[in-house]
Amino acid sequence: MNPRMNFYQAAPETIKALVALEAQIQASGLEKSLIELVKTRASQINGCAYCIHMHTADARKQGETEQRLYLLSAWRESPLYTDRERAALAWDRGGDVDCRNHAPDDLYEDVRAQFSESETVTSRC
Repeated sequence: MNPRMNFYQAAPETIKALVALEAQIQASGLEKSLIELVKTRASQINGCAYCIHMHTADARKQGETEQRLYLLSAWRESPLYTDRERAALAWDRGGDVDCRNHAPDDLYEDVRAQFSESETVTSRC
């Protein structure tokens, strides 16, 4: 898969900031497999084929199974995801509905039961 443009040439300062953000996320202590699940799910929601391809490849490198990747779009109905993964996936989707500070209380409580404050912020990035 080839991207439509070279983002590094089109907006080098923006890409530099995104690379720094990615480094921070990777250093956060969150499980690498969880990070890739959330990225893959966000890419599915956004409908970005390039990103889905990239993040599923990265997830496989982290040991993710084909079955869990195939069922990711139906994670709510699948018994294959942990409570922690479910909280992160719901939190990722919850911010699409409204701004982060206005996520529904039950969603916020579920994510806070699984993640520290720092992890809660990082898992949204």
